[in-house]
Amino acid sequence: MIKLNRVSKKFGTGVFGLSNVSFNMDKGEFVFLVGPSGSGKTTIFKLLTREILPTEGTIIINDWDIVRLSKAKIPHLRKKVGVIFQDLKILMDRTIFENVMLPLEVAGIEPEESKKRVNDVLAQVGLSGHKEKFPIQLAGGELQRAAIARALVLSPDIILADEATGNLDTANSWDIIKILTDINEKGTTIIMATHNLDIVKNLPKRIIEMNKGNIVKDSKISKEKKDSLHHSHNSKSHDIHDQKSSTMEGEQK
Repeated sequence: MIKLNRVSKKFGTGVFGLSNVSFNMDKGEFVFLVGPSGSGKTTIFKLLTREILPTEGTIIINDWDIVRLSKAKIPHLRKKVGVIFQDLKILMDRTIFENVMLPLEVAGIEPEESKKRVNDVLAQVGLSGHKEKFPIQLAGGELQRAAIARALVLSPDIILADEATGNLDTANSWDIIKILTDINEKGTTIIMATHNLDIVKNLPKRIIEMNKGNIVKDSKISKEKKDSLHHSHNSKSHDIHDQKSSTMEGEQK
């Protein structure tokens, strides 16, 4: 599915964004990419979408050699790699429906098919009742759901989530993680760059740790640890649900 082999990226300033990075991901994997700011996480995302090219090394996605991919085929690659941007990139002068529709318009999908896809993904992320609203009318967690819907609407094989919970409180963060894990369980490969160590520690997923453009640790989860963390994650999800229910009951009173 995804293979980076001895990939380096040297920028014009002489600074290396990545140095000799190699890792493989199987179809349907969910991987956390962690590390401090400037460690190389965003550089990896930009390489996977062919926004930039590596200085050295090879990058394979499915059967595509990303380094040798012709410019004419780049739009086809980007249909298969959905991105949830850290700054969301939601257009404030368009409704949520129109924001999610945009990639389909660019891709030239028929209007009726586009409307069906948008309605389907908005239902999937729980925003059907907000589709005619403008972004300013939505809370942070709802805007994040809209960004996920837009990344999903072209049915990508891979989703790159850049700090998808970065500006959210604990309850909303776990809501977003639940949506992403549900998407992953249907077969979509997910790479999530995050600083949220609470989520990383409590979700039984592979962790690739970056520092100064290098992979310093690649942790695959054993079955025993996965089972233990899965139980812990379920308990945490129930606790958060109970907290939200209690808050809503208190507000109603």
